[in-house]
Amino acid sequence: MARGQSRNNKGKDKSKLSQTPEHLKETDGAYVEYSSELADHDDIVTRQRSERADQREKERRDK
Repeated sequence: MARGQSRNNKGKDKSKLSQTPEHLKETDGAYVEYSSELADHDDIVTRQRSERADQREKERRDK
């Protein structure tokens, strides 16, 4: 670095980070893109099993 170049960044606040809006945050940590138009039989069965498992987990938490 040449003399004076280190002064160029001193005015910037490095503690500011861009924040993700709440509506874009994933809550359960699992994000899977699903397209019913491209789904084959295995995808459909897997989706149904996942929904049933989610329902069982919700019922378990509600007890």
